[in-house]
Amino acid sequence: MNKAEDQYPVQSGSTFAKGIFIGGLLGAAAALLFAPKPGRELRGDLSEKVGLVTDRTKEVAAVVSDKATELAKTVSTKTADIAKTVNQGRNDVMESVRKASADVADEATKATSEVASASEEAKEDARKELNSTSL
Repeated sequence: MNKAEDQYPVQSGSTFAKGIFIGGLLGAAAALLFAPKPGRELRGDLSEKVGLVTDRTKEVAAVVSDKATELAKTVSTKTADIAKTVNQGRNDVMESVRKASADVADEATKATSEVASASEEAKEDARKELNSTSL
């Protein structure tokens, strides 16, 4: 990119549309001001155009407000859904950890019993072996 492109990046279509709209309004106002009309008629035309622009601005503001409210509701709903999903996933993981922990504890208890039993058997075998060799 050259320096000019870095300083003045390409604007979105929305910004371009706003520029066209504002330019059109300025052009219309200039045309009215420089038109050869009597002052009273010119003021009437300006008043009418200002009324139209005001009405249109109110309509756009209402649409923007509705869209913003709708977007806020959607974001709120999606956030609640995500929170619910994350919470459910956390609960599932915790339950899996509890089950795995219980299984490990059971296996450790079984292994301890088996080791104790094997140790006792080895002790008895060693005692018998010692007794048979000492005789």
